[in-house]
Amino acid sequence: MIEIGRLPNSRAAQAFVDYLKGEHIDCHIEPLEQGVAIIVIHDKDVEQARKEFAHFIAHPYDSKYLQASWEYGDTHTKLDYGAPSLQLFSQFITGAGPVTLIVFTVCVVIFAAMNLGFTNQTYGVLAYFGAVPNTELSQFWRVFTPSLLHFSAMHVIFNLLWWWYLGGKIETRIGTAPLLILLFVAGTLPNVIQYYVSGPNFGGLSGVVYAVVGYTWIMGVRKPAAGIGLPPSYMGFMMIWLALGFTDILGVSVANGAHIGGLLIGLAQGLFDSRKSAAAI
Repeated sequence: MIEIGRLPNSRAAQAFVDYLKGEHIDCHIEPLEQGVAIIVIHDKDVEQARKEFAHFIAHPYDSKYLQASWEYGDTHTKLDYGAPSLQLFSQFITGAGPVTLIVFTVCVVIFAAMNLGFTNQTYGVLAYFGAVPNTELSQFWRVFTPSLLHFSAMHVIFNLLWWWYLGGKIETRIGTAPLLILLFVAGTLPNVIQYYVSGPNFGGLSGVVYAVVGYTWIMGVRKPAAGIGLPPSYMGFMMIWLALGFTDILGVSVANGAHIGGLLIGLAQGLFDSRKSAAAI
């Protein structure tokens, strides 16, 4: 028996389980302290069940789930998931794993601190070596922590939406370990590159974002069974955005070195993981 996902609402979970039964996938709901877990009985059904779960998260009001409840479950099941705000919060939580959500929250807290009168203190602690006086090599965290700094609302919103969307996909469908590797490798090496390109005054999660973009795209091309992928239009948009960073059109300073470094790291890890997955089958 394998858990394929969790939902905060038991009625929604029951509708999904009823649908899986109609697809001849044996499963059941297991209560948790908060919400419920979806448990698939047979290993052979796990891959299909995970794909169906991803579709359910994206389209919870699809009529096929209500129809399944009438045909295979309780005919009184209603797809009532609570207030709209609760629905949005539930989708936010279930669409990502703990690492994705922790990084998201940390970036929001740091951004809030920098806009509530603690800019100098926050930047002084987290900025790259040499950005502020009296930094020492023993302050090893400074190689990574600039990735958590954001300097405008557009900056933090753009990065965190991509991080939640793609980081959440990677963590919930492939695992926490690949996302942690992407986070720490793409959150450090591109910072070193950016330092040599433009100096120590930079920040943002965009190097990591380009890493998860590259990883998701290459996994979708080489290993579609993994259940993640990036539509060509999305990838095209990110490549155009990358190219625009080398011009003056955006009107802001762009960490091009971090973007390129992160993208290369994500592509490299995606090539490695897709090859490893193929070899294991």
